[in-house]
Amino acid sequence: MDVRKAAKDLQAGNPAPVYLCYGPEKYRMREFIQLLSDSLFDPDMKEFAVSKFDLSETPLSQVIEDAETLPFMVPRKLVIATNALLFTGAKDNSKVEHHVDRLLEYLKAPAEHAIIVFTVDADKLDERKKIVKALKEREAAVPFPTLTAEELLQWIARRAQRLGFTFAPGAADQIGMYTGGNLQALSAELEKISLYVGAGGTATSATVDQLVPRSIEQNVFMLIEDIVQLRLDRAFVLLEELLKMKEEPIKITMLIARQFRIMLQVKELGKMGYSQQQMASQIGLHPFAVRIAEGQARRFDTPRLCAILAQLADLDFQMKSGRIDKVLGLELFLLKLAA
Repeated sequence: MDVRKAAKDLQAGNPAPVYLCYGPEKYRMREFIQLLSDSLFDPDMKEFAVSKFDLSETPLSQVIEDAETLPFMVPRKLVIATNALLFTGAKDNSKVEHHVDRLLEYLKAPAEHAIIVFTVDADKLDERKKIVKALKEREAAVPFPTLTAEELLQWIARRAQRLGFTFAPGAADQIGMYTGGNLQALSAELEKISLYVGAGGTATSATVDQLVPRSIEQNVFMLIEDIVQLRLDRAFVLLEELLKMKEEPIKITMLIARQFRIMLQVKELGKMGYSQQQMASQIGLHPFAVRIAEGQARRFDTPRLCAILAQLADLDFQMKSGRIDKVLGLELFLLKLAA
């Protein structure tokens, strides 16, 4: 079942008796469980209505028994079972024995007063397993995949609207870039921006620059973006900031090489017909980072990218062997790159 359909059913008052939540996007998974809890119970009754189990420590039969037990002081109960590796092909190193047939029997006549939510930190389920097939037939399996670049921007816009402000053109892309597409970090930064700009306000690129912190990887990412866009003054200001922060020039050089290597991989995978989502999975990046790298890579052909990587390897050797001043070597490389 798609998470949007699951959310609509919840809001319509038709929750499913069992949900199996899986996928890499843990923040959206927590949001869904929070929506489920909020739609079913008053805040002061959640203590009586929600029970939690860890399947790495608790047998599945105990979860089912709790679901079958009548709730106390509330009409319904929510039973959350985490670390549900029994639905995947991963090896379960815990010593807990799970009787899956017990759950198969439960699915035939689930308790009307209980909703069970299983969560598993896995991108895929083992669809060869009988229990997984049974849950999919009931549309109980709810995937939470990594958002595409477009979906991430839509998520940012919706969250900003909910908080009462809007983004100026380009600012939403910027905050996505600064946070690496991490929804947990994005949520915190959007809250901060909403307090700063106020209700009905507009967050500009300058606002994002002022309020949102960046890691060294993200600073290097922006450094290359400035070079690609021929914004040399900004690029050298950013480099100076990195050096003032005592970042080692060899480390900056290594991170620049990493970004150009990503650009080369994206260009080659694009030629093979890969989508941004497929590229992200292949390279191990967020789709939003792939989208930016793809835009940067358009400025270079493959031989040029290979030549730049060779120059960076040579620069790394010269720095480490003491043949060139580290800062001077880095500045000369950036000037040559811009030329």
